[in-house]
Amino acid sequence: MQIVLLACVVGAFAGMAVTVLSNAAHLLHNYLFSLPVDVRLSGLLQLSNPTDAAIPVVGGALMGLSIWLLKRYRNRSLVDPIEANALLGGRLSIGDTLIVAGQTMLSNGFGASVGLEAAYTQTGSGFASRLARAFNLRRNDVRTLVGCGAAGAIAAAFDAPLTGAFYGFELIIGVYSLANVAPVLAASVSASLMATQLGAEQFPIEIGMMPPLTPHQYLPFLLLGLIAGLGSVGIMQLVTLVERAFLAARLHPAVRPVFGGAIVGLLALLSPQVLSSGHGAMHLFLTNHFAFWTVLAVFSLKLLASAVSLGSGFRGGLFFASLFLGVLLGNMFATVMNVISPATGIHTTMAAVIGMTSLAVGVVGGPLTMTFLALESTRDLAITGVVLAAAVVSSIVVRSTFGYSFSTWRFHLRGETIRSANDIGWMRNLTVRSMMRTDVRTVPADMPIDDFRAQFPLGSAQRVIAVDAEGRYAGMILVPDAHTTSPDISDPTVKPLLRHTETVLVQPMNAKAAAAVFEKAKAEELPVVDGLKTRKVVGLLTEAHLIRRYSEELEKAHRDLSGDS
Repeated sequence: MQIVLLACVVGAFAGMAVTVLSNAAHLLHNYLFSLPVDVRLSGLLQLSNPTDAAIPVVGGALMGLSIWLLKRYRNRSLVDPIEANALLGGRLSIGDTLIVAGQTMLSNGFGASVGLEAAYTQTGSGFASRLARAFNLRRNDVRTLVGCGAAGAIAAAFDAPLTGAFYGFELIIGVYSLANVAPVLAASVSASLMATQLGAEQFPIEIGMMPPLTPHQYLPFLLLGLIAGLGSVGIMQLVTLVERAFLAARLHPAVRPVFGGAIVGLLALLSPQVLSSGHGAMHLFLTNHFAFWTVLAVFSLKLLASAVSLGSGFRGGLFFASLFLGVLLGNMFATVMNVISPATGIHTTMAAVIGMTSLAVGVVGGPLTMTFLALESTRDLAITGVVLAAAVVSSIVVRSTFGYSFSTWRFHLRGETIRSANDIGWMRNLTVRSMMRTDVRTVPADMPIDDFRAQFPLGSAQRVIAVDAEGRYAGMILVPDAHTTSPDISDPTVKPLLRHTETVLVQPMNAKAAAAVFEKAKAEELPVVDGLKTRKVVGLLTEAHLIRRYSEELEKAHRDLSGDS
């Protein structure tokens, strides 16, 4: 019950945070771009003044200044909710939360082609993590509450509680279980109600009525899911290529956003729909019919603007951009299909919804998250089945050809191996240092075998470690070998008995890496040294103890997931 009550508090805070952040961004847009009444920034058909194209450049300069200050005074990577839940047991710092939210607001507010969802989820999750630690909750409860913060933020932003809940399950917690369903749903509903009560400018995706779905349309829509999956892989690769191009240009990290802002500003002169998240532009393309070449041009420009914004160093994400690009992709798909096969009768809006969810699944992840977004947007249960089928096709394509969502792909580029928010931090915490024995008995490597037998009679020990004259590891001696092997006349010392002379463990190794060393060496016990160069023996670890400790931690993790404390 405690976790559910805390989840309600977290959800209410997330709703308030989304209200404040969204209103602040809208005020920035109104002030900087002189927007007409009731028009979103990306809903403009042309910029109010050509000089407005310079506003992203100013934003880039401010973003560059923040990057320079962070590198000077805080030279470490910022942690987001997925990384916190995967590696750190849900621990998020308030400092990281404020920095991510501030940089995202700055990027979006000055027109960079990024969404605010990163600021929303970071703020909700950061507050949740701090609250959970204040109440001294268990590791898995902290992770669940972090998921509640992100779920509440998405629910409040889209007025879609089920979408927010499954965002928390699939992307932040990494698993759906009976133990976390109540708190996550409570946070989502609380956040959505709070945002509505405060008059937040939520962005429900308004679709309207659509014609009935016919059986012969399933195959074309599955083809759209396949195309969206391949397209999402291309989008993620494009962002990486742009980032590498900025690196190859040898520009200082603080200068890159200025150049990125200049490119975005030039693209905005061609089409203001590239600016900011794309809420206004999505509404424009869902409620109006545009020519195929117009849609293709906006798709290309928005894709380039998003890639340049992220690749040059602006802070934000591809959540809403992928939804908008998916709408455009579905729109183009319907036009082409109705030319190739008019009998299929592909409805443009229906194709836009399926393209939206399929592309977003490939980029962001979470097939059920995007399926519920379609359901809560359309209120049409009939279309939900084909949306889920196309989303699954897209997800399979991305997993089999690429293997990452955009968030986890960014971790991969940093050298991390995270593929989801599933908790692998406990495995990294289970290090050789925490499992080794320190009562190690050593002997000189040139000790006469007769002296060794006298000092270690049968039954006194199983293994003894030999060290050289400088105290470095030389090998391991099995006591039974010393008593059953005849001394070598040419070398009556224990040197001929040494085993595993080159195989050692180091203290920072985690359980998985240590198990691989044991498997390769075919050893039951190995020494632990202080470093691969110094090779000073500091402990001993047996394979049996390693397996037992790993099994205990694995069982504990399973109990946490099932809610059995």
